[in-house]
Amino acid sequence: PVPPGRRRLSLPAVEPLMFLATLSLGLQGPLATQYLWDRLGAEHGYSDRNSSDSSGCGDGNATADPLRQEVEALVSHWNLYINLGGFFVTLFSVTLFGAWSDSVGRRPALILPAAGMALQTAIYLLVMYLELHVAFFLLGRILSGLTGDYNLILAGCFSYVADTSERRARTFRVAILEACLGTAGMVASIGGGQWRKAQGYINPFWLAFAASLAATLYAAFFLRESVKQKKEAKLFTLRHYKAVFRLYTAPEHPSSRWKLALYSLAFFLIVTVHFGAKDIYVLYELGFPLCWASDLIGYGSAASYLAYLSSLVGLRLLQLCLEDTWVAEIGLISNIAGLVVMSLATTTPLMFTGYGILFLSMATTPVIRSKLSKLVSETEQG
Repeated sequence: PVPPGRRRLSLPAVEPLMFLATLSLGLQGPLATQYLWDRLGAEHGYSDRNSSDSSGCGDGNATADPLRQEVEALVSHWNLYINLGGFFVTLFSVTLFGAWSDSVGRRPALILPAAGMALQTAIYLLVMYLELHVAFFLLGRILSGLTGDYNLILAGCFSYVADTSERRARTFRVAILEACLGTAGMVASIGGGQWRKAQGYINPFWLAFAASLAATLYAAFFLRESVKQKKEAKLFTLRHYKAVFRLYTAPEHPSSRWKLALYSLAFFLIVTVHFGAKDIYVLYELGFPLCWASDLIGYGSAASYLAYLSSLVGLRLLQLCLEDTWVAEIGLISNIAGLVVMSLATTTPLMFTGYGILFLSMATTPVIRSKLSKLVSETEQG
């Protein structure tokens, strides 16, 4: 029997929306950092990005080049501004829309961020066509953040899975959704890197725009609602923030309070490392001693997304003989070991070895997502 407020999983499902949104994000992420490098480098007279090693990148003295260091610092700072701008806005919008979706349904909370991502990509395209100031990248990210950005798509999709899955199968269903994320990221990384090398930045960003627009249309016209007992609820009210506060201070089961807090903290730390390292990878790979071109950067990004698929297989196999908690611990060990190797990598094979050691690094997040969803009621998934 289907529990009250639930529906059996039926096609069309939420996985295609996750795939399209991640495809758009995967195209934009590494390419936006490379674009900032090229653009800011050209503005400051440092434009050896695509030249041979004789230009200086392959030279050990490149690390002491003050102009190169200035460009690296500028790119890092703009990445920081863009990411922090998106973070502070989405911190409030995702909390608002997520709790709101528990009442009005998941579809509105998926349509809005997908449309916001399309708007952000359109602004990025305008920056490239008209050579506007790179500060407009920040504007695009903030506007996308107001609608929830990719974070709300993640929240909405995983809440959708929690709505439509049985408790005993939820960890694996969450892992399948994360595997869709990894597949899209691999396609975007490999395709984006090669495409950028062949035709520049604009065409890959057009595909990112089309993917975001397709995700919006899919959520609006094809996705079925997972919240069966919908009810009217105001959007702009403090009640949604109070609901999040009550979730941690007065949960349905008092014994769940500390588990909720600790699992949330663990999830926060893991995701901070995971997403925080992505831009650092690109900057490190661009510079000495690796000096990677856009195609190798694409392969590296694809290797990082491959961990979603290998973690899905590993999770399924390890669940046959281990509890979910031990699977999560093994995932953490894989993550730590991979990051240590990458931090010491001075050659391309060693860098890819680090990516390879991360093969179980994404087995931890589906376990924590599943445990969190089981600690709250069916009306608190968002």
